[in-house]
Amino acid sequence: MSRVLIVEDEEAIADLEKDYLELSDFEVEIANDGIEGERKALSGEFDLVVLDLMLPGKDGFEVCKSIRDAKNIPVIMVSAKKDDIDKIRGLGLGADDYITKPFSPSELVARVKAHLSRYERLINSNTKPGNQMIEIRGLKIDKTARRVWINDEEKQFTTKEFDLLTFLAENPNHVYTKDELFREIWDMDSIGDIATVTVHIKKIREKVEFDSANPQYIETIWGVGYRFKV
Repeated sequence: MSRVLIVEDEEAIADLEKDYLELSDFEVEIANDGIEGERKALSGEFDLVVLDLMLPGKDGFEVCKSIRDAKNIPVIMVSAKKDDIDKIRGLGLGADDYITKPFSPSELVARVKAHLSRYERLINSNTKPGNQMIEIRGLKIDKTARRVWINDEEKQFTTKEFDLLTFLAENPNHVYTKDELFREIWDMDSIGDIATVTVHIKKIREKVEFDSANPQYIETIWGVGYRFKV
């Protein structure tokens, strides 16, 4: 049974999320402030964290960074704020997804299931023998070790950044819409929230492109989406 940690200071919301997740056969624990949430996330064996942004003691940004520095488990950030800058900051710190309140509990359950399903496939794929390498014009992607180099300099990628870069590199010259990429990498419909893809493309470009305004790898096809150039 997968274990989920909910870090949420509004007890009524936390209890509702817990009830819905337990009905879907998840084992759930709750932390009501950032300090307790960070402690539980780092010391417990959780498979996923649902993390509110505005928390007493320590905010969600700090907790997310601490989790990402120590673990590679999925983190879904939750916030009542609708500002893109908060979404960009949260995803930039390594959150795998960002949900804006109010949202339906069933949507949260669907996203939790999708992230855990993909994470499980990722773990299983890492147990397979062999070393799968992609090399394109100075860019090197080791799929087995999940490492990336650009001109022999290693770059650090979050789980979703790596998955998105690898998917595009394995399917060069194909133009994908943001909705298609969201479904492929996040395993769910975008539900109108395709900014997640835009933020991840931006973060990837910052790491692999010499000039983000004139990218040599991931090209923007205006009005359509993105493609990996070879």
